[in-house]
Formats: sequence, structure tokens, C-alpha cells
Amino acid sequence: MKSTINKIRLGVSLLLSLLTTANTLPEISTPYSIEHLEPAFWWVGMNNHQLQLMVHGEDIARLTPEISYPGINLDKVVRVENRNYVFLELTIGEDASAGELEFRFKDGNQVVMSHPYPLLARDSGSAGRQGFNASDVIYLITPDRFANGDPANDNVTTLKETRNRADPSGRHGGDIQGIIDSLDYIAGMGYTTIWANPLTENDQAKYSYHGYSATDLYQIDSRFGSNEDFKQLVTQANKRGLGVIQDVILNHIGSGHWWLKDLPTVDWLNGRGPNQVQLFTNHSRTTVQDPYAAKTDHRQFVDGWFVATMPDLNQQNPLLATYLIQNSIWWVEYAGLSGIREDTYSYADKRFLSEWSRRIMAEYPHFNIVGEEWTANPITVSYWQRGKNNADGYVSHLPSLMDFPLHEAMIAGLVEKENWGAGFVKMYEMLANDLIYPDPFNLVIFEGNHDTPRLFSQLDEDLDLYKMAIAYTLTMRGIPQLYYGTEVLMTSPKQRDDGNVRSDFPGGWQGDRSNAYTGEGLSEQQREAQAYLKHLLNWRKKATVIHQGKLMHYTPQNGVYSYFRYDDTNKVMVVMNKNDQATSLSPQRFGQVVGASTSGIDVISGKRFDMTQELQLPARSVLILELD
Repeated sequence: MKSTINKIRLGVSLLLSLLTTANTLPEISTPYSIEHLEPAFWWVGMNNHQLQLMVHGEDIARLTPEISYPGINLDKVVRVENRNYVFLELTIGEDASAGELEFRFKDGNQVVMSHPYPLLARDSGSAGRQGFNASDVIYLITPDRFANGDPANDNVTTLKETRNRADPSGRHGGDIQGIIDSLDYIAGMGYTTIWANPLTENDQAKYSYHGYSATDLYQIDSRFGSNEDFKQLVTQANKRGLGVIQDVILNHIGSGHWWLKDLPTVDWLNGRGPNQVQLFTNHSRTTVQDPYAAKTDHRQFVDGWFVATMPDLNQQNPLLATYLIQNSIWWVEYAGLSGIREDTYSYADKRFLSEWSRRIMAEYPHFNIVGEEWTANPITVSYWQRGKNNADGYVSHLPSLMDFPLHEAMIAGLVEKENWGAGFVKMYEMLANDLIYPDPFNLVIFEGNHDTPRLFSQLDEDLDLYKMAIAYTLTMRGIPQLYYGTEVLMTSPKQRDDGNVRSDFPGGWQGDRSNAYTGEGLSEQQREAQAYLKHLLNWRKKATVIHQGKLMHYTPQNGVYSYFRYDDTNKVMVVMNKNDQATSLSPQRFGQVVGASTSGIDVISGKRFDMTQELQLPARSVLILELD
């Protein structure tokens, strides 16, 4: 019989020897074993003293569990219709010490199986960890497509899909070691935080590289590395001043998840309509808050599956809800995370989302979580932000959201020709909607991500517009996020094409013809773009007025859009000129914020501009002026 530790695959080398030696079954013959116990370990001293354990093994519900450990109580044993599961509800008292408790499972009066359970001490300062904020710039990475640091894990015999770099939708071999090897480059560019698309196991037959079809929520995919490798990534990133954000999916799992072979309860998944017909989501996000929405439309939105390979989870099941909440907290505590990005936020049950975000923020009051609500409608986005006074009384505890409305306005504003209602006015008017957000300065603004066409392609491969987009993203209110490869003008089709949007980062594989790390093989235009972004990123690190300052903008006129970031001691003026010729701009218009400032120095060129005279704006240019 295989040992329990091999079956639950903790992936934590620190605990392997402890559990392997301690987890010897009794010598008497017994038909019982534990196939999964999740979470596999926990911590003393958490804010919430309750812990739920999922125990899975054949006919395990027949047994009676017992514990004896100072400060720990087994409050309740929950048995469900599937006798292969039992859920244990514990209280970990404030006086409980780190150590190893033992679960004893009895058949009648006889102990037929025992299992050790580690209780760990928390790292010093864990509860007070600082999440990402407006002083940060986030670097989004698709791990399979970024850098292949360990070719030996490209194919894993126990996992279905193997490497095929020629297939845009296949696995290419990027991994955690590749990200670790790139940390000096990332930090040197000036980024301060890394967000990687999901790294948890995706054992799907195909299209598994993206990470959004999890088959084990407690295990890093072996083709990326191990749990310990992920923890090491965070440690090494922190040493370089970089935080790490984990991508979490609460709405769905992959069809290859081990639950699908033996579901805990009949209501563990959503997705059966009338006459047991498979239900797929209608993507109607507004039904969550629309006072006129039909109940059937809302149910289809939240309960329907994305595709047949992504089963939709029923977060109204209290056992599953607690499981998902604890899983997120486990990863924060185990890996030492600086934030969470939650995928397809509004598709999950909204009462559950309120409790999930509340629980995490209660454990880590200075943490940050950003949710994905993919819509251009700021009313729909604002509904989910913490502090919003919603008409239906819904209370959210989610601090941040992805600012899709401003992203789409920026792309349109730069590409469109200046006209009444078109061009820069799209950006200007979208910002006026900030009044509906409780905290617009905590929104994540971005030039692109793994689901959108590449920035340079959307801007018709126009380097001047590219520089405007980068300057805007890095100086506008909010927390900037840029996608890997944007710095070297990676391109894609303008319509959605996931495989090509997430193409390989140049230099991430041995033998690549070009190398973004060294500049070898890059075009002159690529090197110029990379140098421009690097300069701005490193300037922004020290520009506290951009992190914390107020915002004032002026109506676009004659193809020119100007705005200011300012506080009591510093002022930065950003001016974008889309005209094909040099344009004059009178500083007198901006007297309210310019005040007594008489000159400004352009952050990029170092050129000084006289603020008492008309400014001469070069054609198709952006200026970032630090005013005296």
C-alpha cells in the first residue's frame, strides 16, 4: 500500500521526511487509507481560529476521528452523501503551539488508522504584510511562454499534455525557474511586482498551458516546478524588491480535476438546466446588479460553464465555499504573497465573494486583491469595489479591480482621429466616471494582458502612439500593469488570438534568434521602446507624486491632451500631442495648478521648458514635465 504522503503529494520538501516517517499505517490489516487531506497543514496564530479539513479516502466516513492536542478542539465531523469524504471542523485556540497533532480514526472502539497533521508557526510580520499599491508597477507573465529555465520538466510522464512549441495553443516549456532566472532583468527594468498567470496543476489533455483549468488547487503544475519552487520564486523576488501576485480562479476548475472522479456532494458543481441539459454561461455580467434582470438570465450567468472542460463550482455549498477561502489564505501564508488577482470575478456567487474577500482582508489588513470584471461599463466595475454603497445593499470587501473601461478608452483615444466625440475626449470623459468608484486610485490600469491583442498591434505599430500609451499608463491614477513583451513591441493579430498574444518571450529559450535580456537580435525600434520604458519605470519608482498625488486634467483641444499629478510640494505635467506637426501650447490655461512654477524638465529628454512662455510641443510626442 502506498504511503499517505505519496498520495496527497504535498510538494513541500521541508515536510516530506517528517510525514513519511510519521505516517506508517498500523501493522494490522486495514482497508482504509487517506487519499487526500486538504489543506495538508496549517498555522497557529491565525486571525480566524476555525479550520475545515477535507478528508478523502474509500469509505472514510465510516470511521470516527479523534484528536488530543493542547489548544485544539475537534468541534464537528461533517459526513455527506459520498461516504468517501468526511469534513472535520476544528478550533485552533490562541494558546495552541506549533507542532504535530495526530488524527486517530476509529472503527468502533479500535483505532485502525492514524495520520499526523503539522501545525506551523507563522513567519514574523505575516499578518501585517503590505500588498501592492500605487507605488508599484506590475509585470504580467504567462509562465509557459516566458522563459524555459529547466528543460527537464517540459514533459512529465504523470501529466497528459507534452511540449509542442510549434503549436500556438500547446505547451512551450516556460517554467518557474525561467522566471527566477529573469528576476534581475525584471527588477532592472524597473518593475516592482510580478503577476504570473495561474501556476497550479492543469492536467488537461490539451490547451493546458494557460493555467485556468486547475486540476489540483494545492499543487503547482510539475511542468512549471514544485510548490517549493514557487515559494523560492517569491523569496528570490522579495530579495530584489519585487512582490508576487498569485492568479486565483474561484468560478471553475478543469474537467481533469480529481474531484470529477468522485464528487463530494451532488451540488458541488453548477450547470444543469431544465431536463438536466448542460448549462453554459451567457456572460451577461450586468444581471448581477440589473434591477430588471430575469432570474433565469442571472442563473445562467453565474451557474453556466465557460466551456465543457471548465466545470462551474457551486460556491453556495458551504463546505466548498470554506475550502476555496482557505485555499487562497493557504497560498498567501505558505508562499508569502503580496497580492491576489482573482479571475472572472463576477461569475461566482456574489455572497460567497463578499465573504471570501472579507476573510482574506481580515487575515491581512494591508493586503491587496484585484478582481477581473471585463467590461467597458464603469458602473458594472464599481459595483464590486470595497466601500461602494450599492442600491441593492450588496457589500463588497474587494479593494481593487482591473480598469477595463479606462483601458478601452485609452486604445480608442489614441487610435481615433481627433474629432467631436472621438480621440482624446474618450480618455478625458471616461475619467469623469471616477466619481462612482469608492477608490479609483486603487484600480489597476493596464496597456494589455493575456486576453487582449498586443498594444503595439492595436496602435497600428506606431511607436509614437506606443510612447503615449506607456507614458499614460505610468503617470495616470491607479496601479499600472504591463504585459511581458510590451517592452520589445511584441505583436499579435488585432482580433482575439490567445496563442499568438501569449507568444514566447525572445531570449527565453536557448537558440532564440533575438534576446530581450541582452538586446541581441532586436531591431532598433525594439531597443528604443525598451529603453524608453526602462527609463520611465525607474523614474516612477521615486516619483512619489505619481504614487500619491492628486489628478487634474484639462479638456483636449486641437489634438493635445494635458493633465497634472500634484501634491503640496511636487507637480508633474503630462502633455500628449497627436498632431503631425509641432504645436504651441500656452501655459496660462493651466494656471490653477501650474501656479508659480516657471519651468519644467522633461523626464525623458532632460530638456528644460519655460513655463512663462508658450510651450513648443514636437509633432506626435508626449512630454512628462517635472515642474519646479
